[in-house]
Amino acid sequence: MLVDTRRRSATRLIWTLVLGFFLGGILTTLSEQFLPDSAARTFLTTSVSASVGPFSMDLVALQFTLGPVGVELNFLTLVGVFIVALIARSWI
Repeated sequence: MLVDTRRRSATRLIWTLVLGFFLGGILTTLSEQFLPDSAARTFLTTSVSASVGPFSMDLVALQFTLGPVGVELNFLTLVGVFIVALIARSWI
């Protein structure tokens, strides 16, 4: 049986990003709580955020609004994605 590797790699990429963002968020929260005020804490927890405003779809039988969706990236988020990618690469 042949397996579509593009579909599997896209699914793996999405899960890696989701779990990496989650791990990075946990690392950011822990560093904000336990690190003293210093340049290292500022470097690790300073984030860049991007968001897309509310998106509304009005069909005849269905109406929904999605929004706003935002992403915050910082150094620890990238570390979390890197750790999950290493685990996924060696484990899966």
